[in-house]
Amino acid sequence: MALNKFEKIIFLKGFFYLGILTCFSLPKVVFSQEPAEPQKNYIIEKKIETIAEANEETEIDYSTMFDELLFFFDNPLDLNFAEKEQLQQLNLLTDVQINNLLNHISKNGKLISIYELQSVDGFDLQTIQNILPFIKVTDNFNSPHIGFKDLMRNSVNQVIVRETRIVEQMEGFKPASDSLLLANPNSRYLGGPDKLYARYRFNFRTNISAGLTCEKDPGEEFFKGTQKNGFDFYSAHLYFRNFGKLKFLALGDYQVNFGQGLTFWSGLAYRKSADVMNIKKNPLAIRPFVSAMENLFMRGAATTIAIKKFEITGFLSAQRLDASVTRTTDTSGTQEESFLVSVQTSGFHRTPNEVANKNKVGETIAGGHIAYKRENAEFGLSGVQSLWALGLQKKTNAYNQYDFYASANQNLGADYSFIIRNLNFFGEVARSLSGGFAFLNGAIASITPEVSVSILHRNFQRNYNSVYSNAFSESTGTNNEKGLYFGINAKLNSDFTFAGFVDKFEFPWLKYQVNAPSGGTDYLAQLTYKPNKKLEIYTRYRQKTAGINSKDPAAIIDYLADREKQNLRFNSSYKVTEDITLRNRVEFLKYQLGNLKPESGYLIYQDVMFKAHSNPFSFSFRFALFETESYNSRIYAYENEVLYAYSIPAYYYRGVRTYVIFQYKFLRKFDVWLRLGQTYINNKNMISSGLSEIQGNTKTEVKIQMRYKF
Repeated sequence: MALNKFEKIIFLKGFFYLGILTCFSLPKVVFSQEPAEPQKNYIIEKKIETIAEANEETEIDYSTMFDELLFFFDNPLDLNFAEKEQLQQLNLLTDVQINNLLNHISKNGKLISIYELQSVDGFDLQTIQNILPFIKVTDNFNSPHIGFKDLMRNSVNQVIVRETRIVEQMEGFKPASDSLLLANPNSRYLGGPDKLYARYRFNFRTNISAGLTCEKDPGEEFFKGTQKNGFDFYSAHLYFRNFGKLKFLALGDYQVNFGQGLTFWSGLAYRKSADVMNIKKNPLAIRPFVSAMENLFMRGAATTIAIKKFEITGFLSAQRLDASVTRTTDTSGTQEESFLVSVQTSGFHRTPNEVANKNKVGETIAGGHIAYKRENAEFGLSGVQSLWALGLQKKTNAYNQYDFYASANQNLGADYSFIIRNLNFFGEVARSLSGGFAFLNGAIASITPEVSVSILHRNFQRNYNSVYSNAFSESTGTNNEKGLYFGINAKLNSDFTFAGFVDKFEFPWLKYQVNAPSGGTDYLAQLTYKPNKKLEIYTRYRQKTAGINSKDPAAIIDYLADREKQNLRFNSSYKVTEDITLRNRVEFLKYQLGNLKPESGYLIYQDVMFKAHSNPFSFSFRFALFETESYNSRIYAYENEVLYAYSIPAYYYRGVRTYVIFQYKFLRKFDVWLRLGQTYINNKNMISSGLSEIQGNTKTEVKIQMRYKF
């Protein structure tokens, strides 16, 4: 029996507050050292979820972040000998905190114990708890000696294989007659429904990394037809770090990141989130590429040489990209010329059309960065030259007339970062071959031990073009945007923390589906209650308003209307025991476009997680109820996954979503995961569309993974 709106609200609130009352009815605990494994997983999952919420509509692979945090968990970073770059890699400390820690050690000598961190300016109890699983303090330091015995004793090898399958039959996998395939060859997928993933990784401390990643997407052929070599995608790397003056050396596939992401950035980047202080990028110039994403990486060689206070980076990449290509003839009809219409980044090669676009155009990129680094200051200059085998020629509209249309591009930039007491100033300016400029400047300040603020201004001109850039912004590109961001984090007392931001942005020129200059605002406010290590509750409100073309069919000319989204979230997490954690969330969303009727939706879920340090068996379970009026009012939520996988689905329409993950460790070297998930939509008789369409109202996914670590 369907509930009316009043009954739904009462039910949802009751469910949430029942969870809170349950938490408070349990005895309050004091600070204690808990097993590292559950705490490590919680911190990593929370960090990934925070980042994912800022990129929820963009497909991003978080393998690199998983890799780095898991590595530091297995090989804790010794704070007495840690370098600034290693501390930045944790992504759990601000530059001001890192600078205060290094100054504390320089002035007072090596840390005696972890608990001495409480005397470092800017390190509160929550910060120490967050980094605790990934650090250690010792007084003995042995420089790594790279010999065969040392490699065998201190290296780690890891092999992972994974298979994923949707149980229900999709349209693209249904049998088809010869006549149908002859008339429309792209009406069916060429391969089977399994998604296959395999990975090998070798690590020796942080000094050497080597790996091979392979992936086959559902619908792609495997060891036959168009994929006679097996997997559709292969990626390999060999990576060296900190060998004397050789800071980095990467061969094969790698990522390059400079400055604040304006001139060149090919890796993961942070955007607006509840982590309001995390607005600055701390680039590791060269990283190994460990993802299965078939884009946003370089292929070739890169190196960084350190000479006194200078670090000089150079890289060269040559690879072929998936692309749509068109051919035209001149007025005489005899001269044929090819043009690049668009670069395709999905990585799918499931149909004849997708296979035909595979490796269609060559890309060559060369560039470098010179950085001058002192204890509290860094300054850098970047230059990148990009060449494509074909010139870009796409349908010109009013909104995209300033986009990139050429076979070559050049980007130059300058970046800076310096610290004065508890103030960290940073920024970058960049220029592209088209003549456009992009500016970004920001500051993070620790005003008092309890209050920190952040501010960031950006101005990206409409004719600034960079194919590989990923700066702090509202839109996905780094052009045609102005904005001013202000964030604050305040510890109200020992239990309550407030975090919030305000972002005012403008688009001086037209955008896709926005036929006039526009702008908007984005607000977030979050109050967190954390009285101890067992319990954490937060309430979050977010509102975003931006202009977009109206949907008024009676209008002769498109006019702009405000598109507004409001989210209200209640979230609680409680460790019932050291092994069992309960999490509960209720989220409401309101969506409105102009004067049209507003839409609403809600999501409620309960998570139960069991993970013990000494027990080889663990599991996670979620039961979720959701209802939205359309896809417009969808709600995203991060889901627990098998190791190195990630899932941030959109919940929409009306239904139930549930999943369970089992993990079992045996023989000390093997881990096995099994994940079963199902979505049930009770007001639809069809899920998805096109070749992904499923006739029915359920979608069931089965995933199995095995890891061998030696």
